[in-house]
Amino acid sequence: MDRVNKIITMLENGQHNEAINEYNVVLTKGQPDEKFLLAEEMFQYGFLSESKALVENLLVIYPEEGELLVLLGEILVESGDEEQAILELEKISEHDPSFGQSLLLLADLYQVQGLYEVCERKLQKAKELLPDEVIIDFALGELYSEQGEVTKALISYEAVLKEQDEIAGVSIFQRMAELLSASGEFEEALTFYDKAIDDKLEINTLFGYAFTALQAGYNRTSIEKFEELKGIDPEYHSLYLHLAKAYEREEELENSMNVVQEGIRQDEFNKDLFFFGGKIAIKLGKPDLAEQYFREALVLDPGFTEAALTLNKLFFQQERYEAVIDLISQLDFVEDEEPQLLWDSALAFDKLEKYSNALDKYESAYTFFKNNEAFLNDYGYFLIEEGKTDLAAEIFKQLQKGDPTNGEYTDLLDRLISREN
Repeated sequence: MDRVNKIITMLENGQHNEAINEYNVVLTKGQPDEKFLLAEEMFQYGFLSESKALVENLLVIYPEEGELLVLLGEILVESGDEEQAILELEKISEHDPSFGQSLLLLADLYQVQGLYEVCERKLQKAKELLPDEVIIDFALGELYSEQGEVTKALISYEAVLKEQDEIAGVSIFQRMAELLSASGEFEEALTFYDKAIDDKLEINTLFGYAFTALQAGYNRTSIEKFEELKGIDPEYHSLYLHLAKAYEREEELENSMNVVQEGIRQDEFNKDLFFFGGKIAIKLGKPDLAEQYFREALVLDPGFTEAALTLNKLFFQQERYEAVIDLISQLDFVEDEEPQLLWDSALAFDKLEKYSNALDKYESAYTFFKNNEAFLNDYGYFLIEEGKTDLAAEIFKQLQKGDPTNGEYTDLLDRLISREN
């Protein structure tokens, strides 16, 4: 084995040419155990083709040796040849000592390919062979979690926890917390986040803890954890919007706005922060700042219709009807996707006394809002003002049908019908 150690030393010292020369000697003249050890070492150092050549050389002599086929499978996976890796691993006999390891590798490959049923069968078979191997329980937990099978995943993770709370560098407490949080079990998730944080303070875990606390309605806990995260890593951009929302829920609007502005300084391309900042600015009585933020959000995403609709509401409150029309004309929107903009246009044109434009927009919007009482009210009264009593009567017939006890609709409809007669 001295030649193997010599080759490794050369590789570590950057003497690649010398190492390859010695490698070629082992490949052609080395003993089987020497070739196998060198293949493992070369694989670890990333010399995939050299390692593969050694293994294939050995497989000529030992074609059914499971340990060799497992190593070849690992090399092929690292080389990006998953299909060939599966073919090689499937050759291993159930009676081979490496069969359990091959099942784990195959399960991982089938999971990556989305073949979950095959993956599960491989893992269950491995569990039968190696009932005490917690890595198999962990793999099953990961598989079930990816499939959204919460109960099965939790059972598998709990089996791991009986032996250890971390595996392959992954906190099992964190995995269970994330799973419970995603399934809406916020209270139970928080207990596992507590354990995960006590075990190891990690920023993604801290974010998950804070976000779950926010979902559970524990706003102060959420604020505390998000602020802790911000202190550790102020460039963790995802925290700012949620922290701002937590402060808003506690009616600490100035703190909420401060967090929004901090977040924007960290990430000036975050349209959601600008949009939320605009809504907070309205609550703070700062309409100019609100408009600025809504417009920034729309610059970042011209198709951000929620921002456009909220800005329109502000314009309507300010009686800035031209601004409504100008804003909508700048947007490249699809009527089927956001018909509310048609309704907004109709209202604005009506206020501007551009009645033909308003009628056109009302007619287009009617397709989408024919069962919306508020829209039908607006449309019906507009038609009355325009002297289109027959059409108005049809609209108020719809309203009366939806609310037959509404005396206003009944009286108005009677007057419209009498006018026609």
